[in-house]
Amino acid sequence: MLLTLSTTMGERPASDLGFLLHKHPDRVQSFGVTAGEAHVFYPRADEHECTVALLLETDPIELARQARRSGSWALGPYVNDRPYVASSLLAVALGKVFRTALAARCEARPDLVTRAVPLRIELPAVPHGGDPELPRRLFEPLGWEVEHEVLRDPDWSGTRHGRLLLRGEHTVSEALNQLYVLLPVLDDAKHYWVGQEEIDKLLRAGGAWLAGHPERELISGRYLVHARPLVDEALRRLTGDEAAPEEHTGGTRPLAAQRRATVLEVLRSRGVRTVADLGCGDGRLLRDLLDDAEFTDVLGVDVSSRALRAAERTLGLERRSERERQRIRLRQSALTYTDSGLIGYEAVVLMEVVEHVDRERLPALEHAVFGHARPARVVLTTPNSEYNERYPDLAGAVRHPDHRFEFDRAGFEEWIRRVAEDHGYTVTSSGIGEHDRRLGQPTQLAVFTRSDDPNPTGES
Repeated sequence: MLLTLSTTMGERPASDLGFLLHKHPDRVQSFGVTAGEAHVFYPRADEHECTVALLLETDPIELARQARRSGSWALGPYVNDRPYVASSLLAVALGKVFRTALAARCEARPDLVTRAVPLRIELPAVPHGGDPELPRRLFEPLGWEVEHEVLRDPDWSGTRHGRLLLRGEHTVSEALNQLYVLLPVLDDAKHYWVGQEEIDKLLRAGGAWLAGHPERELISGRYLVHARPLVDEALRRLTGDEAAPEEHTGGTRPLAAQRRATVLEVLRSRGVRTVADLGCGDGRLLRDLLDDAEFTDVLGVDVSSRALRAAERTLGLERRSERERQRIRLRQSALTYTDSGLIGYEAVVLMEVVEHVDRERLPALEHAVFGHARPARVVLTTPNSEYNERYPDLAGAVRHPDHRFEFDRAGFEEWIRRVAEDHGYTVTSSGIGEHDRRLGQPTQLAVFTRSDDPNPTGES
């Protein structure tokens, strides 16, 4: 098994890659791993380009000894593709050999750790399970340019392998963590027993990007060998299905209900009839919209098929009239990619959504919503991080496990003003929930109106 990673490192000497990987370019190093030995060496390491290679040599006899079950024929455990095809064996070797780089630690060059650099990753043979588009579905949403060449054997038309080439600008840590997770996913198998601790590995390596991936359920399922209790727990932890602290305010109406009521009032006061709820989650706002006949066309969008199934249950579509069912649609889509299916709606709602997006991906969301879909109005809510002080259980943390960040009031104002200016909108802001004289309100609200909207007040 072979993996090569190459970079030009921008304005720095390309050989600085050795500092990030903690492997000297002038030496060949070998490491004992599961059922074999891993070798690290540099085919090229100079000022302009650096390539590191990870070569994994496996022992078929040792693999056969470790196998939990043999193949369907006598030599099955000994004669197979395991020594040549990227799999969990290579992922485990990657984790052992480049453990410090995976953890994004580099005392010698700490400035390099967070720097995205041009990377090229090549794997001569990866499995695709009969779906040649699978590598693209896994890697393109992460910002990689993907080339996948299906390997064809003239004597065997059923080949299920391909050569994979990835190009993109990422930090080295990001790239290695993505490979660590996605190599076993491509193979849809693991060479070792999978238990509860595997969830922690998945969230540790994928926590920065997996929650927003359109294939997160497929990835979680394959990584956890389709063990349903493990997959369910991983998705719950990944998406933060547990109720956030502000949902239980004791004696007053839950903040989540106040948010929905405020968003509905904004939409009604502007005379909105067609609405797309982006990041609709379990569909509680969709249910409120559908219950009001004034809203004639309602679209619910989420990256998670699991969330959309929950929305179907919340909506109770099987109990709705035909007329009601015609007014609503559900659609799976990632909010950081342009989707022409969102064009034409009078209003878009982003209720408690932006904080689930990595900060560096916010410009992609801004373009998809304000630049491409360009609704007449955008109604957006997000937590006020300053108010978290009122929730002692948080101890300074964000309100949801999946929140990538949370705006304070000044940061929110600066961001919404810039978005409005960049995309031709005006914006007003306010808050939702109990007001604290020092900390403000728990939820921040922004209402964007497109500057060329001929009817900004919604009056007929």
